[in-house]
Amino acid sequence: MNEADVRERLADVQDPDLGDDIVSLGLVNDVAVEAGEDGTGGTVSVSLALGAPFSPHESAIAEDVRDALADTGFDVSLSASIPDGLDADEQVLPGVKNVIAVASGKGGVGKSTMAVNVAAGLSELGARVGLFDADVYGPNVPRMVSAEERPQTDGETIVPPERFGVKLMSMDFLTGEDDPVIWRGPMVHKIITQLVEDVEWGELDYLVMDLPPGTGDTQLTILQTLPLTGAVIVTTPQEVALDDAVKGLRMFGKHDTNVLGIAENMAGFRCPDCGGFHEIFGSGGGKAMAQEHELPFLGGVPLDPAVRTGGDDGEPVVLDEGETADAFRVIVENVANNAGVVRRRGVSEGR
Repeated sequence: MNEADVRERLADVQDPDLGDDIVSLGLVNDVAVEAGEDGTGGTVSVSLALGAPFSPHESAIAEDVRDALADTGFDVSLSASIPDGLDADEQVLPGVKNVIAVASGKGGVGKSTMAVNVAAGLSELGARVGLFDADVYGPNVPRMVSAEERPQTDGETIVPPERFGVKLMSMDFLTGEDDPVIWRGPMVHKIITQLVEDVEWGELDYLVMDLPPGTGDTQLTILQTLPLTGAVIVTTPQEVALDDAVKGLRMFGKHDTNVLGIAENMAGFRCPDCGGFHEIFGSGGGKAMAQEHELPFLGGVPLDPAVRTGGDDGEPVVLDEGETADAFRVIVENVANNAGVVRRRGVSEGR
């Protein structure tokens, strides 16, 4: 067996999202065949251009590659990487594969709740995850994960604490418990930039960023500073929330940032007494918005008291069992899958 034989077999492996085989799409970085010492068997090493670790679709691609080579008598060794062509000193966040912004057009729609549960859910899948609470004026993430440990300093770098396997950084760590943050735009830009550069994130598969609501200075700083894989727009079904969500969507469009999809919070309330489902904030607004703008609908999370309890007690609901936890897990998997689509499409179109 030689490289051409391997690539011929890999041409039968289809990308579930891009509509072609992985060889034609340019998703096979390299193939190496090493024969066994006695001339039989050996090892086939395949490097794939996969960029969203532990996403279900990319995991399925890897499994299909193994299946395509299973009857060759060779051991199969897989690796995955998407080179960015930059030297280490040119990278803003070296070691971080994907940066995902979680945003909303207005406050009160559950954006921070979504960010915390997406981060914890990605970690539960097995990924290495960081969570950056960039909501400068209203940082809530430490409470929502019950983070009692504070960041430590190591020379000129900040070592973030961990909770639920997620590395954490928040403005709340740097201010007094009840002290308001009263800063003008230039100070916000300086602090966000410094935190991004000085935190020792290490090797991460995903860095989830909880942005402030709206379209202000913090958002602009992050869009201009960081290489975002994409953004998640959080809304409720209510028309008022949808109006502002569209403004946030257009902000990302003006900066050529991929939107991974629309996530709908407070999508309905199931009465614990009668079992009836009540659409308190309306119905289907997030899905309709996604369809109108030709974006993926990531899923909807019901209005559930357990979400509030989990946020107050510092226990993300996605780590529990039940209907609401399952709804969050669907969103987590869709976020990971869509991040992978963005990365793989970039490779295919950049050939």
